[in-house]
Amino acid sequence: MMIQRQELEAWLRLTQSSGVGNVTARKLLGAFGVPEAIFAQSVSALQQVVSSAQVSALVTTPPELASLLATTWDWLQHSAPDAHQRQVLTLGDAGYPQALLELDDPPLMLYLLGNAQFMENRPVTLDSQALEALDSVAKYLPIDRHRCLAVVGSRNPTPQGIENARLFSKTLAQAGLTIVSGLALGIDGAAHEGALSSQADHALTIAVVGTGLDRVYPKVHHTLAHRIAQNGVIISEYPLGSAPISANFPRRNRLIAALSRATLVVEATLKSGSLITARLSAEQGKDVFAIPGSIHATQSRGCHALIKQGAKLVESVQDVLDEFSDIQSIAMTTIATEARPSSVTGLFDQEHMIREALGFDPVGLDALQARTGLETAQLQAVLMTLEMGGELARLPGGLFQRLACSRDTRLL
Repeated sequence: MMIQRQELEAWLRLTQSSGVGNVTARKLLGAFGVPEAIFAQSVSALQQVVSSAQVSALVTTPPELASLLATTWDWLQHSAPDAHQRQVLTLGDAGYPQALLELDDPPLMLYLLGNAQFMENRPVTLDSQALEALDSVAKYLPIDRHRCLAVVGSRNPTPQGIENARLFSKTLAQAGLTIVSGLALGIDGAAHEGALSSQADHALTIAVVGTGLDRVYPKVHHTLAHRIAQNGVIISEYPLGSAPISANFPRRNRLIAALSRATLVVEATLKSGSLITARLSAEQGKDVFAIPGSIHATQSRGCHALIKQGAKLVESVQDVLDEFSDIQSIAMTTIATEARPSSVTGLFDQEHMIREALGFDPVGLDALQARTGLETAQLQAVLMTLEMGGELARLPGGLFQRLACSRDTRLL
């Protein structure tokens, strides 16, 4: 049934009641049913379920409720069939994602922005006759978690980490998976970009964010968020107007883990928030994958720690797809190992020599010169050619790093 304004007001009031979190709210819903019934209870009845302080909060109308209700209702009205669909799903909706219901503290409300193809519900309207006509339309979020893979990692990745996130996500999306991430800088953004570049016909990517859906954080991802809404879904448990408070992001990680069948960590420091997602995924009995990196790279230590703890070491897309082999419609696509170049001469021979000398760890010009024996000017010229070809990146401190997706690699 489509949400009506009175129902929306009651759910918003429950979420805004001070000291009443998701766990307490579930107790109240279990005892009294819908939120409207909770607020119709006497003080003595409420005291049988929650503390006196929580009862006091429940019988007091939150000062921000009227404004939040007006903002949320107005936001819903701007949903249109030929544009981004806007929805609110409550814990009482039959179509609330089952994966989230299994959490200890599922969100009371989910705010959704996405492509109508992946959001079967139609927009809320002020027309009561239209509401009645749509009552029979099932409201649900069509997420098949058996096809969802969380791809997460560092906000400050290496160029190789960015390339890995993009390539893995693109190929996995082409194979039929939906990439779930958090729209953060670094690996998250690269994962969404990679999935979108696959141009498949399913929900390519899902972004779970830590702000209200009336804002984009970080701001540099405004265009990316728009593209995700066109080709997937953006989800938040936070009401409109919610700012990017640091505490919100670790909490949203539990949703990323819950909505996904497994989690792939591309790069992570030992203090990375992506390790929270990996831990939650493991606690839910799901697979955790990690891409190893240089033993000298801080951004790889989190992945190495996960591998020591039992995460599956990933060297190719096939390593991930092997765990999704029960989904028959997935095309088992993989990244080949580096192809051995044929014997070449001149510039191409020098390029190959430098690729071999670069390895995949950051390296300085002096070290490269010692490894190749090339003159400085000649070495710099070839490095520039490789850089312009997207085969290596310049790092701070005069270092160079080879990117795995070079002319020496190919997709099968």
